[in-house]
Amino acid sequence: MAGERQARVADRIRVVLAERLERGLRDPRLGFVTITDVRVTGDLQRASVFYTVMGDEAHRADTAAALKSATGMLRSEVGKNLNTRLTPTLEFILDAIPENADHISALLREARERDESVAGLAAGATYAGDADPYVKPRELDDEDDDLDEDDQDEDEGDERN
Repeated sequence: MAGERQARVADRIRVVLAERLERGLRDPRLGFVTITDVRVTGDLQRASVFYTVMGDEAHRADTAAALKSATGMLRSEVGKNLNTRLTPTLEFILDAIPENADHISALLREARERDESVAGLAAGATYAGDADPYVKPRELDDEDDDLDEDDQDEDEGDERN
């Protein structure tokens, strides 16, 4: 029950902030921002707002400074559009999704290249020893058969006594 309310409040905060940022702030440092997620604490007192910014590290730093300076105005905007007794405090956190995605892509590309090199080595490979290294069952010689029959005759004689 409480989890549903948190989810509804978080979704509403995300929508309100996205609409407000779409209309723009009067801060020229603000870059192209996308709100990726909002997480609200169980008591609805704090909201962590995750965002991404298109551009390089300088754009990210400028946008972080712009959002930090506009936090009070954005919190007021959220308070006007939420039907809660208290307006949650906002904390803006740069989301590392693009960097993680790039890192994972690089790891997958490296794994694919290694697989291709191993497949190339395996295509021209030959066995180090016999083609079939597994032990086969031993074939019995005629002498071994004679000994086995003699052993069976002795066993039958022991049982009669």
